[in-house]
Amino acid sequence: MFVMARNKTLVHVTHEAVEKIGGIGAVIEGMFTCRSYLDAVDRSIVVGPFFATEGPTIYRLGRNGELLYSSIDAVANTRYARALRKVEEHYNVNIIYGRKSFTDKRAGITGSPEVVLINVQNAAAEPINRFKRRLFDEFGIRSDLYENLWEYEEYVRLACPALDVLKIIGAAKSSTTIVAHEFMGMPTALAAILEPSCDYGTVFYAHEVAPMRNIIEKHPGHDTMFYNVMRKASEQGLYVEDVFGDQSSYFKYPLVDAAQYCDCIYAVGDYVVDELRFLSPKLKTAEIDLVYNGAPAFEIDTAEKLKSKTKLRRYCNNLLGFKPDFIFTHVTRLVRSKGLWRDIRVLEHLEQQFRRQGTTGVFFLLSTEVAARPSSDINNMESEYSWPVAHREGWPDLSNGEADFYTAIQQFNAGSSNIKIVFINQFGFRPSQCGSRMPRDMEFMDIRKGSDVEFGQSIYEPFGISQFETLSFGGICVVSNVCGCTGFLHDVTSGNSCHNVIIADYTDLDDTVPSDLENMLRIDRVVRNRIEIAQSKKVADEILTRLPKNEKEIQTIIRDGYELAKKMSWETVVENYLLKSLETTHAHRASTVSAAT
Repeated sequence: MFVMARNKTLVHVTHEAVEKIGGIGAVIEGMFTCRSYLDAVDRSIVVGPFFATEGPTIYRLGRNGELLYSSIDAVANTRYARALRKVEEHYNVNIIYGRKSFTDKRAGITGSPEVVLINVQNAAAEPINRFKRRLFDEFGIRSDLYENLWEYEEYVRLACPALDVLKIIGAAKSSTTIVAHEFMGMPTALAAILEPSCDYGTVFYAHEVAPMRNIIEKHPGHDTMFYNVMRKASEQGLYVEDVFGDQSSYFKYPLVDAAQYCDCIYAVGDYVVDELRFLSPKLKTAEIDLVYNGAPAFEIDTAEKLKSKTKLRRYCNNLLGFKPDFIFTHVTRLVRSKGLWRDIRVLEHLEQQFRRQGTTGVFFLLSTEVAARPSSDINNMESEYSWPVAHREGWPDLSNGEADFYTAIQQFNAGSSNIKIVFINQFGFRPSQCGSRMPRDMEFMDIRKGSDVEFGQSIYEPFGISQFETLSFGGICVVSNVCGCTGFLHDVTSGNSCHNVIIADYTDLDDTVPSDLENMLRIDRVVRNRIEIAQSKKVADEILTRLPKNEKEIQTIIRDGYELAKKMSWETVVENYLLKSLETTHAHRASTVSAAT
């Protein structure tokens, strides 16, 4: 077991300090409920902006929170209260300080980091402007270009008061490392670098490379174009601005590029490393370590899986009048990067094969781009026009983005006979959230346990925790090669093929596009469509080959999936990647300081 030196403090700066919104929240929760992390790190502090001042006091730190200080609520149950109040007065901010518990009930592990939230809505201009001047003088960041963007301004305003709070609570030490989770944490990390009285270590935790995501999502060639271009341009010593033009108008670009000033960069996937090195010459030679995300590992037996699958089959029968042989699923956010149209392309090929075989299937797509709909609205839509089998544009049903994608679903369903798509545009997967036709004993985990195939063919996916959530339940995971989780899979399997995972390579040009940079840049939607059609057929053929045909095969795929998932757990990630990188970061920091003195 890897053992790290003691007395380490990690300060995680993120927008998901209290509520898990996306991937960063999952990462933080994974760490705080990991025994290796808790044994190695003495003190954890989560810092972030405070988004809302209304509502009851008990919700300030979310569930399982202990509020110790809040000027908003006149709470001062800490010896730091007077000093915190001075920081508030200096910056004209509100501070919330306390603890929040994260618990893994299965493992019986609880982590309780300190939490610092700062409301910077009305922050004083003078100290913030002084900081912005230093950002320009030392790092070349022009805040004047982005001050109208609150997503930029909020995290710049957070930085200086956050550091002052860390000093007050005794976290301004050489053993403290500021971990900037994505661009949101970078202003605080840069402020720490500029702080003369404290010797902080700094890490940029790259959960993505925002400028690259921006290019991939907006370009009609998506990943098919980008990753081929990046590879060819990198071979020629070119960088993103050489190929795609000036990126400075995108506010995230200078903050991500400034990661070059941190002691180390942690990247959640192999492509993230390549994207960072493509960003600028300084990042080409920066210290970048791979620190993958963890995948969940649950142990179940065949009977438990079949029980969940039976519920899903009953649900399909209640909705569509048949009990399918196979269950396809995709649980995700409804955003372009998820490549949802690729799921339909694969299903088009499977539909033809299922017709020949007399096999049936249903695809439950659980995705939405808006907040959860009230159960009363769900019940009304269900009784009025058979939601979620049918949908209507406008609230409380389809948002604009959902309506656009539903058009493709309607087209597929109109021409299919053996596979149908059910679009559940609602958070959660329980009867209280999804209507009376869902079996009363249905739980969210049933869509994970009962799935035969989980899709996740993203055009941009730095890691993709959700793609592997069905792995230990005997689900076949279909992912694109650009998903960061494929690199982790390759690492733990030593590059050997895995029956439980199908990797779709939509960047494979198959000699259909000349290999020069100019022609690769011309890859458009037409070219991408051609490649997607060919690749989706390969994926469909692999699915047909691997779908379990009896309970013995189900038992085997459950066992193999669980054994694989165990190797990709948070314990593995923390012990084999994070802690080793953190120790290297501290050693590098110590040698740098020693050389400077």
